Amino acid sequence: MVVCGDDALAHRLAAELRTVYGEQITLVVPPSEAISRPPVVGRARAASVALRDRVNAAVARANGNGAPPPTPETPRGERVLEVPELTEAVFAEAGVERATALALVHDDDETNIRAALTARRLNPRIRLVLRLYNRRLGQHIEELLDQAAALATGDGTTFGAGLGLDASTTVLSDADTAAPALAATALAGTSKVVQTDGLLLRAVERPPPGPGEVADPGLATLALLSATSSDPAGADGSEGMGEQGPRLLPDAAAVASATGRGTVVLEQVSYAGPQLPGGRGGGVVPAFSSLFSRRLRWSLAGMVACVIALAVSLWLVTGIHPVRAFYLTLLDLFAIDDPAIGAPLGRQILQLLSGLVGLLMLPVLLAAVLEALGTFRTASALRKPPRGLGGHVVLLGLGKIGTRVLTRLRELNIPVVCVEADPEARGLAVARRLRVPVILGDVTQEGVLESAKIHRAHALLAVTSSDTTNLEAVLYARSVRSDLRVVLRLYDDDFATAVYRTLRAAHPGALTRSRSVSHLAAPAFAGAMMGRQILGAIPVERRVLLFAAMTVGGHPQLEGKTVAEAFRAGSWRVLALDTANRDASEDARRSGLVWDLPDTYVLRGSDRVVLAATRRGLAELLGRRPRDRAAT
Repeated sequence: MVVCGDDALAHRLAAELRTVYGEQITLVVPPSEAISRPPVVGRARAASVALRDRVNAAVARANGNGAPPPTPETPRGERVLEVPELTEAVFAEAGVERATALALVHDDDETNIRAALTARRLNPRIRLVLRLYNRRLGQHIEELLDQAAALATGDGTTFGAGLGLDASTTVLSDADTAAPALAATALAGTSKVVQTDGLLLRAVERPPPGPGEVADPGLATLALLSATSSDPAGADGSEGMGEQGPRLLPDAAAVASATGRGTVVLEQVSYAGPQLPGGRGGGVVPAFSSLFSRRLRWSLAGMVACVIALAVSLWLVTGIHPVRAFYLTLLDLFAIDDPAIGAPLGRQILQLLSGLVGLLMLPVLLAAVLEALGTFRTASALRKPPRGLGGHVVLLGLGKIGTRVLTRLRELNIPVVCVEADPEARGLAVARRLRVPVILGDVTQEGVLESAKIHRAHALLAVTSSDTTNLEAVLYARSVRSDLRVVLRLYDDDFATAVYRTLRAAHPGALTRSRSVSHLAAPAFAGAMMGRQILGAIPVERRVLLFAAMTVGGHPQLEGKTVAEAFRAGSWRVLALDTANRDASEDARRSGLVWDLPDTYVLRGSDRVVLAATRRGLAELLGRRPRDRAAT
């Protein structure tokens, strides 16, 4: 398998394929990777770098005499090529013509598309996995490459006639893959989210049941948390591996016998917390409460009460009709010339009081007009946090990852306040469309987080591309509120572990979590390279649980067995049956997935199921023998 990329995702993906699935990997990276900071993906990294230097030297010597050199493989089953750009010659050197799968995970969409077109021409049957941020473009590219493969192999004009999964094209986005987990980490009672068949499912961490209580398994029990489940972030709060950890996909006996351990269950729920005024979109006309400030609304209410009191007093003093009394009161308020000469003393006094109230009303009306005009003028611009907002999520960074996280949060109607330093950030347009408040400014500057109402926030999501910025923002937020839930996006696992141990020691009652986008996205990309549709990946403390959709046929561990017999604790578990292409009841056809499968249901070869699996379990289902040292 060949992996081409220019950032941490390429290294993590190569490590995932090598250590979990036992694949032989060719990693193609630009020369700048030799001097940039690589991610922590293995303990023998120094030896791998030294061997890579020898490989590059051999390539240079061979290019000098025109003969392509054989590139030796590292002891870990990986060879590394450093090239400035992807060309046909580079693909030939990497062995794309003989490769099973090719992953193009550069950060630039155009680079990946151009390389995919070249690779599909060189090897029509290769399995392509592309990383594209533009989802709509990705759908068109996927259809184009699949049809090109079908035509080149003579299997018809539509993909799937004879190519099967070996010539599939899968377009994924690391931002879309990691956004649900990042967004869900900031929610109360929610730790992970996966979306399948139009349903938004979440994995919820539940505390151990009390004496005499029975734990609700939800749709399925996914994991038993480790002994440190009192801290939902795990022992270290990062993705580093440890000897102790959760027990993934336990059976009923293990769940029943576990005492003092929390569980992670899968359920379909919707967010029911506080929402931003005006709802998600807010409409064209803002809500009345957003037009005027609270103080101005009270002032207007006081003026109306005074008018009513004066009109009633005039009616009682003079005995005229109430409507005429209200009319005369308004004339007096607006100083319309109708002096009460010759009228009773009470009428004259009320006229003077009405004139005085009218003078007081003018500045209030002027303030109301100016504030309303300002609200309408900024309806299409960036909003400011509403007065009195609390229980919201403060999101730092509106780049590629932050934009996807923002969209996920607003899909659940969660109030969000964004902070972004770049006025040209790609996520500002999305925030403007969703009418999400945005603070433009450097989060490290004093007063920026205060403007985002950090003292009343529920959680802080720091997902900027700078580790120091994220760390500084979290430390400052901790000084404002020591119990604030914080989620950081950090690059290096060792650095993250050290930071979180210190934060947990300094703030034992607060929740701190580390999330690496490449760590969350790599399992999904690796599963796609193995030829299966990965619906999502959720972190359970230090480990990752995959949700995959696959056809039962060709898998002896599933075919011809009941749902109960097909369940292997710690490896995989069938969760749902896809009825889209089957004769089923009307309700099943509408939902597409049947979640309450009886344990006695026999899986047939034509069935398509959704299952949860560990990385090791998925590797076994795919017919690969994972290495013993691989992490589950």
